[in-house]
Amino acid sequence: MKKLTGIFFALVMATAVAACDSDDGPAEEAGQNIDNAAEQTQESAENAGDAIEEHADNAGDAIEEHTDNAAEATQDKVEEMGDEVEKSTDH
Repeated sequence: MKKLTGIFFALVMATAVAACDSDDGPAEEAGQNIDNAAEQTQESAENAGDAIEEHADNAGDAIEEHTDNAAEATQDKVEEMGDEVEKSTDH
């Protein structure tokens, strides 16, 4: 009897395993496609954020450089004007 029960159990398990299809159904495939799209979207957003940050840093550096150059040029002109004023008052 135990042998018959074991065979029956083995047949049930074999039938259950055979009934399992290794191919994903359409809902599972759709879910995987959604997951993949979400991952790609996240990666794209991160890459875009990194690019924006880099461009903002570059723009900030350029603004700082131009501001420094303008300040130096203004200071030079003010000193030149001061020298001219001194020369004109020395006479």
